[in-house]
Amino acid sequence: MDDPPDWIAEFTVTPRAFAAHLDAVVDSGRTPVTISALANHLAGRAPLPPRPVLLTFDDGFADLPGPTAEALAERALPATAYLTTGAIAPGGRSLLPPAPMMTLDRAAELERSGMEVGSHTVTHAQLDTLTAGRLRAELLDSKAALEDTLGHRVPHLAYPHGYNSARVRAMAARAGYETATAVRHALSSGADERYRIARLIVRRGHTVTDVRTWLAGDGARIAPYRDGPTTVGWRWYRRARATVRGPEFAG
Repeated sequence: MDDPPDWIAEFTVTPRAFAAHLDAVVDSGRTPVTISALANHLAGRAPLPPRPVLLTFDDGFADLPGPTAEALAERALPATAYLTTGAIAPGGRSLLPPAPMMTLDRAAELERSGMEVGSHTVTHAQLDTLTAGRLRAELLDSKAALEDTLGHRVPHLAYPHGYNSARVRAMAARAGYETATAVRHALSSGADERYRIARLIVRRGHTVTDVRTWLAGDGARIAPYRDGPTTVGWRWYRRARATVRGPEFAG
């Protein structure tokens, strides 16, 4: 977006910058794959191609089935889209602040354009602060809504803002997901964990040089690794706050 809402601006890029980033992916010689290819590798079912790269898009903003999908298709780049069902379904409710969103009935259109669709929960809550019942509903209800719309299994999940814990990861597995992506601000690896696959967030201030550096396998730590004290402390703080305020937006 050229003029995004303030709350999401940090996590957007302009259309011109986006095109340059995608061209850098093409020029890198890496092989773009979807999350299913990575899942097959991590489960030992099939090897990944040499030098893979996975492009993911969260939430389901209005540009996704339009200009974003078109820019990817023009370059024959597959990708994975994780959709927040409460923000895009008729009558749905989410914690996402106001922004132009796609509609759930266009999820099949994403698949036809070359994107794989995964769940990004119902409301975009901080999953690691929820009660067991609320957590189960976020995972199962979003999965069911997407499966009803698409007519097939949806076995992949992305934690809103990457927030997860051992309890959340175990619940995701019990809910029938094969993988779950976190954030971790790190490069993934062939030894990464299936239920907290590392990703890098492309922020508005990142340059094409930053993207090229990541594509070369540099500029970030490599997962898996243990959570540090800051991550653990921030999680406990958010949990305490959620007991007072209730579920909060993960962002």
